[in-house]
Amino acid sequence: MSDKKTYNFISGLPRSGSTLLCDLLVQNPAFHSSPTSTLLNLLLGIRDRASDVQQGVVKANDDKEMVNRVLKGMFYGYFSHTDKKVCFDKSRGWCHHIEMAEEILGHPIKILVTVRDVREVLASFEKLWKENAGHRTIPQERADYHQFNSVEGRLAMWMKPNQVVGASYNNIRDAVQRGFANRLYFIDFDAFTEDPEKTMRGIYEFLGEKYYKHDFDNIEQVIHEKDEYYGFDDLHTIRPKIEPVMMKWPISLGEQATAMYSKMNFWEDAHARRQNGLKSNLDL
Repeated sequence: MSDKKTYNFISGLPRSGSTLLCDLLVQNPAFHSSPTSTLLNLLLGIRDRASDVQQGVVKANDDKEMVNRVLKGMFYGYFSHTDKKVCFDKSRGWCHHIEMAEEILGHPIKILVTVRDVREVLASFEKLWKENAGHRTIPQERADYHQFNSVEGRLAMWMKPNQVVGASYNNIRDAVQRGFANRLYFIDFDAFTEDPEKTMRGIYEFLGEKYYKHDFDNIEQVIHEKDEYYGFDDLHTIRPKIEPVMMKWPISLGEQATAMYSKMNFWEDAHARRQNGLKSNLDL
């Protein structure tokens, strides 16, 4: 079972430009991109329930083949509404489920991974919290009010393995540690906003697609998310023009927090060396 579309994936850290990337990609009339999609959760639901339902009914090999057929059908059906030839599915969980995606599609996949200095990601969440604190209590603060009484506590909350920054970071790092670095194309937020054309040309080369001339000064937001689900206003609102963004962490995080999160950008070596046509230690 297959179709004629090409499927790629978008993952990465929050607050690192994934929504901007999606809106830019769909300027290409051959490209379709989802917002944060439900596809991965649907696939996991089927996969995880299948072993319970089928246990003791069919042979193990037959069960595996049956599940794979169902997952393939769901995957292809999810994109049957579009006639675009290149489809991108966005979810921060794809880095953790590369094995399943490759079993469904039958070949190595390609994931565009947006990243940003972890200190800047955390500073962005700190800014969002301050902007929203006057009129709402976010779920993380309700869960541990006392931890939210200091900037160090708030940052530590975001970095927990079951929270948005920590979970995303661990998914990416684990994909590299599992040997999938060559499936990932890291898109650094600062490099992206400083030289978007160079960044996009690198993306097209990685994907093996013919380059399309994008308009970086007039970006229409067509990819929308339900920000109320996350507890913040304007979490996924993009600017219509790509421009460099001033760093917030030197002012908002403080000395202790800055030191704690200063050496977490493990992808920087791979990104720099790939740009220069060299192998990094992540590719070995």
